[in-house]
Amino acid sequence: MAIFNRKLGIDLGTANTLVFIPGKGIVLNEPSVVAVSELENKILAVGLDAKQMIGRTPESIIAYRPMKDGVIADYRVTEAMLKYYINKALPNWNFFKPEVMVSVPAGVTSTERRAVVEAAIKAGARNAYVVKEPILAAIGAGVPIYEARGNMIVDIGGGTTDVAVISLGGIVASTSVKCAGDKIDQAIADYIKKTFNLAIGEKTAEKVKIAIGSAVPMDEELKMSVKGRDFLTGLPRTTEIGTNEIVQAIDGELKQMIRAIKEVLQETPPELAADIIDHGILMTGGSSMLRNLPELVYRRTGVKAHLAEDPLYSVARGTGIALEHLDTYKKSIVAKR
Repeated sequence: MAIFNRKLGIDLGTANTLVFIPGKGIVLNEPSVVAVSELENKILAVGLDAKQMIGRTPESIIAYRPMKDGVIADYRVTEAMLKYYINKALPNWNFFKPEVMVSVPAGVTSTERRAVVEAAIKAGARNAYVVKEPILAAIGAGVPIYEARGNMIVDIGGGTTDVAVISLGGIVASTSVKCAGDKIDQAIADYIKKTFNLAIGEKTAEKVKIAIGSAVPMDEELKMSVKGRDFLTGLPRTTEIGTNEIVQAIDGELKQMIRAIKEVLQETPPELAADIIDHGILMTGGSSMLRNLPELVYRRTGVKAHLAEDPLYSVARGTGIALEHLDTYKKSIVAKR
């Protein structure tokens, strides 16, 4: 790879940001978190260092996520975050600026898309391309997107669930709902608060989801002890919770995701719908790894669903493949500066 032709793919997620370099693979996977000091209005830490500060900072330091529901909520901080990731992935890029490709949710507006391109250019990219997440997830999962057959992708991340039917390299029908991993964590925290009078933080809620969460009730439940602060006494307390309680807690969020999948299936032309029944629904994104989620999709839609290999990395890998074959994927690529 010529040094003049540096390329970077960035999966800019609400929860995590992954950086992919063609030929090297994923070089960076860090939380999309930035710690800002309020007094000097200065950025103190980005990524892992900043995530460790969440919920543990003194008042003058705020650790927050500049991406909300898959789109840029805080422009200045996102730019700083991109700069940090580009620097970390390519330590001495100053001489030759890299070409950067960034993923965006299927439902973004053109203004939001422009914001991403601007942020990437300001962070030091020579050219910035923006591609919709479901297309990248499909490319990364090895789906032949240019064939005349319908492929359905459900990409569930931290902030958004993107559902799309792709055929001949384009999106035929799609929807994007702002309900994904983060909302599930929130629902778990709310449930524990309501049921056990126990306050837990978002990190603990995420741990519970990963350790014992499931999309459908299980005969042999998993159990876990949860530590938090008692609402009545204000003192620390531990309680035990089982899988089927979590299933109940996140029911509303899962219903929203299933509704999105059904909506897209209802908009799909009959020929493509037939292909989807044959090939099933492909699930990508970190939150699609929730236990038994494909099973729930199958029960509710009647269409078989399966997880992509390494669902967490599908989009990032897709950015890398699309960058290496820019000419092939020109049709699907949106903005360039």
